[in-house]
Amino acid sequence: MTISRSSGVLLHPTSLPGPYGIGELGAQARTFIDWLAAAGQKYWQVMPLGPTGYGDSPYQAFSAFAGNPYLIDLAELRAEGLLHDADFQAVPDFHPGKVDFGLQFIWRNQMLERAFAHFAFGEAARPELASEFEAFKAAEASWLDDYALFMALKRTYGGLPWNAWEPGVRDRDPQALKAAADSLGQALDRVKFTQFLFFRQWNAIRAYARERGIQVVGDIPIFVAMDSSDAWANRTQFYFDEQGQPTVVAGVPPDYFSETGQLWGNPLYRWDAMREDGYAWWIERFVGSLKLYDVIRIDHFRGFAAYWEVPFPAETAIHGRWVPAPGHEMFEAVRTALGVLPIIAEDLGVITPDVEALRDDFEFPGMAVLQFAFGGGDFSVNDFLPHNLRENQVVYTGTHDNDTTRGWWVHADEQEKHNFRTYTSTDPTEETFAPLLTRIAFESRANLAVVPLQDIFNLGTESRMNLPGTTGDHNWTWRYNAADLRPDLATTLRALTEATGRA
Repeated sequence: MTISRSSGVLLHPTSLPGPYGIGELGAQARTFIDWLAAAGQKYWQVMPLGPTGYGDSPYQAFSAFAGNPYLIDLAELRAEGLLHDADFQAVPDFHPGKVDFGLQFIWRNQMLERAFAHFAFGEAARPELASEFEAFKAAEASWLDDYALFMALKRTYGGLPWNAWEPGVRDRDPQALKAAADSLGQALDRVKFTQFLFFRQWNAIRAYARERGIQVVGDIPIFVAMDSSDAWANRTQFYFDEQGQPTVVAGVPPDYFSETGQLWGNPLYRWDAMREDGYAWWIERFVGSLKLYDVIRIDHFRGFAAYWEVPFPAETAIHGRWVPAPGHEMFEAVRTALGVLPIIAEDLGVITPDVEALRDDFEFPGMAVLQFAFGGGDFSVNDFLPHNLRENQVVYTGTHDNDTTRGWWVHADEQEKHNFRTYTSTDPTEETFAPLLTRIAFESRANLAVVPLQDIFNLGTESRMNLPGTTGDHNWTWRYNAADLRPDLATTLRALTEATGRA
């Protein structure tokens, strides 16, 4: 894929402002798109949009195909008669700058259940909604049927992971699945209706963005969650034992973020089984991703060349091994089926010649993160230094896994600060560093420059999105206030975009 010289902003929709405790696909999403257009941007980058589970990470979703119900705009449902004024009488006192996922799980799911009930009783303002819903169910049945049954069964079993269910449904015995589906009929339709609402709203947001010249870059994690409909419904394509326990799991070895590596715990693919059906699951996954995004960023791309396999169970990722993966063969199968896809390869971390070859053979743009460019004593050979960047590359000040750029400067060691000052012949302050690094990203030769919204706002560590290897309510919860999205910031960003030839 070739990207023309351009720029964009990284912001997950959960971080949008709004009255109901989490960002939604409504008025504030459109306001943000309008701001991007005013700022001369061409891309809005988001993280995975799937339904999140334990830990609330967008990278551990219950499905690789489904959308996150938390993002559904309730005001739109109210306008359509799917929610009534009485449904909003007991709205919790939400924190305006932080997502409370536990509260969302309880309150928002109750609201969506009410919306389905009003729909089921024929109270929608648009009578054609029923026929649209039926068409959606038919079009998405390949993943939607399994996902709906998975979520309904998960609720039946009190939220337990699928490998803790009764053996009949755990192992997908056809008679057990039919009996479950028959007994859970309305619950299945409720899950499907929620997905219908998500995709209808997301498609409208994407159309709004497209009309204003904005494309959406979206992440797909290389691996799926252990507790997901994907793992449950496609068990033979992963390394599981007879009880549904993984025999090996995914992670990464010790790196910049962790001395003990990161033990992700995702099930690993049985590439031999996937080869037998021509990588059909991957082809379908890319088809599904193109329904969400204009450009696909593959997280942990290096895992398609070789992945870090950790025996299960384990407490850390230290005692793993690199295992080769048939990424070249898989991408050939996908290209044969779907043509050339708009893919960005997240090629950070331990990058070896086989990873570079896989990326370059398919001409996927790689990534560079400027926060990684100035570490160490002899930093002159660092691939992420601005003069070492390539045109077919996407440069970031930082990503969702980094500190904010202002926070990074505050906490950088003296060697890094010295290296930066030496390289740039500048002496920035805490206040001036993020705008300076943003300018450096935009001035680079990389075709696409992406900056997190926190850096445009010049926010500190308290606004960091994620700290890898940790759990808790400091991750994935950041939201901005509507007043922070100022017109003068759009004017400043547009001026930089035009001055660097990215408009």
